[in-house]
Amino acid sequence: MKSFVIIVISICVVLGIAFMVGTRLGDSNNPDNPTSTGNNVSIVDGKQIIEISAKGGYAPRNTAAKAGIPTIIKVKTRGTFDCSSALVIPSIGYRGNLPPSGETIIDVPPQKAGSVLRGLCAMGMYNFSVEFN
Repeated sequence: MKSFVIIVISICVVLGIAFMVGTRLGDSNNPDNPTSTGNNVSIVDGKQIIEISAKGGYAPRNTAAKAGIPTIIKVKTRGTFDCSSALVIPSIGYRGNLPPSGETIIDVPPQKAGSVLRGLCAMGMYNFSVEFN
């Protein structure tokens, strides 16, 4: 009887973990989903604005943007205390600590078509990319 109870509990735990992982990876706004993309680009007054969320990673992970126009990356944080709050964008020389909650504006010069801008946390665990077309 004791072994039956242990087996049933073990099966429930495994099924619960599988459900949580499956649900999380299916969420397109989840930073852990490597294929997540989003509708996070707008053009206002001739400037392209790309919105990225930082908390437990970056979302969306992949963004398509327009090449050849001034760009602003607006990084939003909300109770962010993990390593995604230490953002590095090597190609433009940006390195900074984001506030726990709020918005950080990063100016990006016009990029050439085909270029990819990559952002990552200071530890290199989390990242995002912006492909300019």
